[in-house]
Amino acid sequence: MSAGPVAHPRLAALIERARGQAAAHGAPRLAVVWPCDTLARDAVRAIAEAGIATPVLFGPAARIAALGLADGRFECVDTADDPAEAARAAVALAREGRVAALMKGSLHTDELMAAVVARETGLRGTRRISHAFLFDLPSYPKLLALADCVVNIAPDLKTKHDILANALDLLRTLGLQRPKAAIVAAVEVVNPAIAATVDAQALVQQAGEGQFGDARVEGPFGFDNAFSAEAARIKGLKSEVAGDADLLLLPDLNAANMLYKSFVYAAGADCAGLVLGARVPIVLTSRADSAQARVASVALAVLVGG
Repeated sequence: MSAGPVAHPRLAALIERARGQAAAHGAPRLAVVWPCDTLARDAVRAIAEAGIATPVLFGPAARIAALGLADGRFECVDTADDPAEAARAAVALAREGRVAALMKGSLHTDELMAAVVARETGLRGTRRISHAFLFDLPSYPKLLALADCVVNIAPDLKTKHDILANALDLLRTLGLQRPKAAIVAAVEVVNPAIAATVDAQALVQQAGEGQFGDARVEGPFGFDNAFSAEAARIKGLKSEVAGDADLLLLPDLNAANMLYKSFVYAAGADCAGLVLGARVPIVLTSRADSAQARVASVALAVLVGG
């Protein structure tokens, strides 16, 4: 009997691409911070088995050993029994270039990110830190990025500029020479009463001035005409981006996070996600993430950091 079709073939291809890069250049060292529950343990094993990265475990050796990870396969950096201390230790090694990426284990996101954004000892870059997901969506013809679903709650125009720039750089790293970005709001016309439409107009102008490099940026769009060329045609919009966007920039975390969960739970999507704008890529996992999403996110970190 032949194997059935892969549920999310684009994510599978992303993992395979990272595996090939690791095989050619060596599997990069991935700091897994506080792998102290069974989900984190299983993720560590899956990453190693996929051959895409070399997990380095940060946390108290006794806790890690109790989960069966002290079998000699994994390097362990023994820390105090404190997640914040494990995060600081991992960030310190990332600053020194001794690990290529970070991954959240079973500590709280705030505990990891506090170490990342610390002014003197963290991993801040020149732009504001943001997050992007790449979705393998059965109803869409290619991988589709969403930003920012995780980090920035109510971004102003300057923050949206950095979110957009980070996400476009991610897409170019993956080989898209001229990525297409749709700036999404409630409506597709500029309305001074809807700040997201005014911001969209400003971002399109900035793109026209070359601030985002080689990219096609359009907006504002309602979600319907960003996602569907037919919806845009019906509404009389002429667009190179509608129905063919590589990236949707959402107006705030509420809208972005709800769309992300709608894609996963209502539309059968799965995704890979990264924190961008720091000195190294960072994988933030959720307890609800699928095993494929965890491995694909690390694969994305390998490709971005490589």
